[in-house]
Amino acid sequence: MMDDFDLPAFEPGWVWLVGAGPGDPGLLTLYALHALRHADVVVYDALVDRRCLAQAGPSARLEFAGKRGGRPSPTQPDISRRLIELARAGNRVLRLKGGDPFVFGRGGEEALALVEAGVKFRLVPGITAGVAGLAYAGIPATHRESNAAVAFVTGHTAGGDVPDDLDWQGLAKGVPVIVFYMALGHMREIAGRLMTAGRDGGEPVAVISKATTAEQRVLVSTLAVCAADVAEAQIEPPALMVVGEVVRLRASLDWFTPLQAGMKGPKSEGA
Repeated sequence: MMDDFDLPAFEPGWVWLVGAGPGDPGLLTLYALHALRHADVVVYDALVDRRCLAQAGPSARLEFAGKRGGRPSPTQPDISRRLIELARAGNRVLRLKGGDPFVFGRGGEEALALVEAGVKFRLVPGITAGVAGLAYAGIPATHRESNAAVAFVTGHTAGGDVPDDLDWQGLAKGVPVIVFYMALGHMREIAGRLMTAGRDGGEPVAVISKATTAEQRVLVSTLAVCAADVAEAQIEPPALMVVGEVVRLRASLDWFTPLQAGMKGPKSEGA
C-alpha cells in the first residue's frame, strides 16, 4: 500500500519526532508506520502501545524513555541528550510519543534541543487523545447544536499542580466543551474551580480511561460529583476529563463498547 506513493527517506543521523496516537495501532499514520519500519533505534514513551512497537523493523533497537508520575524515570534533558547522542552516532532515530508530540507531549522541547545541537529532524503529527479518545467514547468534540469551540487544557503543570496561569473565569464562561488531559489526580480541584467560575454543577462530565484500547472505560457523571464517582469506580490513568453538553450524545453514539467484549490485546507499555 505504501509503495503506491513516495514516502521520504529516513536518513542516518536524523531524528523523527513521531506521534503514535493514543493506543489503537490502527490510528498510526502511514508516516509513523514508515518510520517504525526503517528506524535503527526507537526511543518510546510509556503510553505507546506494544502493538505499535511490534511494527518496528526486526533489527530496530527499542529504548524505553517513559515518564510516569511517582516512578523513577528519565528527565526531559536526559531524553533530549540521548536523542542527540544516537543521531550523532549515525542512527536513524525514531522518537515515538503517545498522541501528538506537540499536544502536551513536550515535543517542542525536544525539537528545540535538536535545533541547538544541529541535528536534523522531521515532525510527524499523531492523532491526539483529546480527539480520538472522545471519538471512541462516542462523544463529538464539536457538535453544531451545542458548541462552536473546544479547549484542550492540561490537568497539571510540569511541577504537578493545577495550572494557575489559566483564566478560569474565561475558560468556564467562554468555552462550551473543555477537554482536560492528565486531570485524574486533580479532578476535584478542577471541578471546583470551574464551578466557582460559574459552571453549573449539574453539567455532564465524562472521564475516559485508556482511550482507544481494549481496556477503555468511560464514566459519565456531573461536574459536582465527578471526582467522587471516579474514586469510587477506581478509574485508572491515563485518563481524559471532558466537560460539556456533548457528553450527553454518548448515550446514542457509543459505538465502541459493543466491540470491546470481543477484543483482545496486550496492555500499553508502562501501564
